[in-house]
Amino acid sequence: MTTSKQILNVTVGESLRDSGARAAATMKAIARGEKVQAHFGVNFEQIGQMLAAFTPKRWELIATLREAGPLTVAELARRLSRDYKNVHTDVTQLIEWMAVERHEDGRVNVPWSEIVVDMKLPERVAA
Repeated sequence: MTTSKQILNVTVGESLRDSGARAAATMKAIARGEKVQAHFGVNFEQIGQMLAAFTPKRWELIATLREAGPLTVAELARRLSRDYKNVHTDVTQLIEWMAVERHEDGRVNVPWSEIVVDMKLPERVAA
């Protein structure tokens, strides 16, 4: 990543319309020759899905990796005082959700300076 501030946007309930509008605005800005901020994000339909992916233990794992820098899964498990197999499972899941990345040498790290969680509330039904 080339920007100094890398942000992973985790959204809950973002509509396809909202995603499409953001993509269209970005494409128009690029066509006008404007510099645009890269947008990296994952979206969950429901809060339960996000909470299943980003559990409290996984947030702790993310924070530990962010503070320590790249580590092997074994070293990460030692620092967290957790079972290697469970940490390995958590790392694998967090890689799928883009929160963690694996280096060629096997070490893992958090490439983000921020992870922003944004939850959209359902539209209010007219009374």
